[in-house]
Amino acid sequence: MADIEAIAAASARFPKPQDRVFQYGTAGFRMKADLLDSVVFRVGLLAALRSRKLNGQTIGVMITASHNPPADNGVKLVDPMGEMLEESWEIEATKLANAPSDQDLATHYETLASDNQIKPGTQAKVIFARDTRASGAHLINILTEALQAAKADFTDYKLLTTPQLHYITRCLNTKDTFYEYGQPTEQGYYQKMASSLKVAMQGRQFNGAVTVDCANGVGGPKLRELIKYLPSPSEGGLEITVVNDDVVQPEKLNHQCGADYVKTNQRAPPSTHASPLTRCASLDGDADRIVYYFNDSDGSFRLLDGDRIATLAASFIGDLARSAGLGEKLKVGVVQTAYANGAATAYVAQDLRLPVVCTATGVKHLHHAATKFDVGVYFEANGHGTVVFSELALKRIGKSQPNSPAESSALETLRALTSLVNQTVGDALSDLLLVEVILAHKSWGPKEWDLTYTDLPNRLVRVEVADRSIFKAVDAERKLESPPGVQAQIEAAVGKFKNGRSFARASGTEDAVRVYAEAATRSETEDLAQKVATIVRHAGG
Repeated sequence: MADIEAIAAASARFPKPQDRVFQYGTAGFRMKADLLDSVVFRVGLLAALRSRKLNGQTIGVMITASHNPPADNGVKLVDPMGEMLEESWEIEATKLANAPSDQDLATHYETLASDNQIKPGTQAKVIFARDTRASGAHLINILTEALQAAKADFTDYKLLTTPQLHYITRCLNTKDTFYEYGQPTEQGYYQKMASSLKVAMQGRQFNGAVTVDCANGVGGPKLRELIKYLPSPSEGGLEITVVNDDVVQPEKLNHQCGADYVKTNQRAPPSTHASPLTRCASLDGDADRIVYYFNDSDGSFRLLDGDRIATLAASFIGDLARSAGLGEKLKVGVVQTAYANGAATAYVAQDLRLPVVCTATGVKHLHHAATKFDVGVYFEANGHGTVVFSELALKRIGKSQPNSPAESSALETLRALTSLVNQTVGDALSDLLLVEVILAHKSWGPKEWDLTYTDLPNRLVRVEVADRSIFKAVDAERKLESPPGVQAQIEAAVGKFKNGRSFARASGTEDAVRVYAEAATRSETEDLAQKVATIVRHAGG
């Protein structure tokens, strides 16, 4: 166990900025990189404690700020099964990060160890990696100092995508067990996906090339590395055209490219140069989310976002389960947030006849809800998501005996998908291959995929308020319980529009409220959004 005086002494080199209050959220800590020194040091201490609390299981630490500008960075922890940090420990992360002095930090560290009955002799194990941001190497050095002060064993995996670190964390903690997830290396990650892709394709042909925008982030070199493990186009493999993969110039990260740019601006990155009806996809800066899109033959831009990926995956997996003779034994469900387009929700419930659950915003909420199904499909509209197979589902899929060649083929594909999908977290590279497998099986191009349903026009409006804390949401953030009377006003406004839907949700980072609105037409949607924004503005002072 660490020496408390040594921790205080090491911490003195990374003093906490006196005027800053830090908050650990779904994305961990994220801010301007030059404010992160003390935070990263303290996260390192917490990672060691977390590992000891779990009897020496390996904890992951990722240095990344995903889709944020290049000047930002962040840090977050990964729990043993590759999942996000347990919520109760998010509170401890926040407390450690805000300890006002080095001595207060050491005292709180000691108290946390005592309260959790952590055995002094338990060896902590921590692994870590970073994305391509210029500040990453400096922050890794600070993290290393913290782990040394905490007397933890640690391994630096250098540059990885965030999902790769989640994958390796789970592999390390399941190695040589019944639940072994794979080889705990970057190469093992590529090999697992490549072999699964080959089986999942069942000899089918890919429908042309896909252009992938890598946001000039870590996903670029990692996608190029993955391609080396896949069959070449001349061997019947997928032709992937990689664009925006410049990691030599850090200032290019997420600049006019990436999933967030495409989703926000509703347009392809200027550098894509894709022909009409060509499938295109954009990753974000740390490759944990993906959106598809294409330009129609008339030149119009068509976005295929996380809602579209979720419906595509749920439809295909549901059909596979039935074709494999497991339709009655596997409950497939879809998890969304309130930001999911109403047309997508209706399509899943009415056309696919699958259950839909709505949760609060935040991947940890969706992932948790997805585990309640035998096969849970979750994607946020921004493209972050995955498919989760329960332990029971994996056993049933693994032990099922086919009664016909058709059942055998469907079962083989379904088994391959359980390995192709990175079940630990949303993974842009894994999701890319999943989508391509499904489109190949369906013999679809992007146009056919887009025609499955028609999105309702939607609008997101940011409203500045004096105090966002007075806006308290319930019912998976779809209704406001306070300020009193505001929800009734919103519902009255919604009732005047065909297919109207709107909700208001306080921002997690600034004194603002975000208003989402849908209606039958673009003009009605704009009108509804502005009416609800006015209601919120008046209520917020």
